[in-house]
Amino acid sequence: MFVCTVKASSIKFFIAILFSAAVLVGIVAFVPSIDTAGETAVAMLDYKGVATVEEQLRFLEELGYKAKNIPVFSDEVQIPQAFDSVYEKYNRIQKAQGLNLEKYKGKTVLRYTYEIKDTKEPTYATLLIYKNRIIGGDITVMGDNGSVRGLQRFHSPEKDFEAEEDGDQGSSDKAAENVSGGAES
Repeated sequence: MFVCTVKASSIKFFIAILFSAAVLVGIVAFVPSIDTAGETAVAMLDYKGVATVEEQLRFLEELGYKAKNIPVFSDEVQIPQAFDSVYEKYNRIQKAQGLNLEKYKGKTVLRYTYEIKDTKEPTYATLLIYKNRIIGGDITVMGDNGSVRGLQRFHSPEKDFEAEEDGDQGSSDKAAENVSGGAES
């Protein structure tokens, strides 16, 4: 074992503390947090400025979706303070696309659901909006092989939020209804 002893005067000690503090501040300032690292990994999407239906439709078009001009469902929803398993799974989808609902726990947000045109099965886009910014959203495909996935057009199947392998279709339907608003026509 190697032991080194140093006799430090108060000036040298003070300089070492200042140097250590400067290094720590530099690390905190220049290394992105985990949340922002996820956001930069997402394709350059502008999640701001979606106050009107026209702006929301334009956002969906940027992703390659053509939605009907009027939302099939819109309301206010409160993001719960504590997430249950459904919200935990849904928030994993959000994190995969650079968003995070944890920042909005307890907040009341607007939820808009649009029907997507030209799809084989009924498909809906849900946007969660807080202060004119998209804070969450998904694409829900209804039907026998229904799924909920992030807003990106091209996605990997492992990011889908589908019924469990044991055939629990009810939990998938419940998740889509609870989080996405059920997409009532």
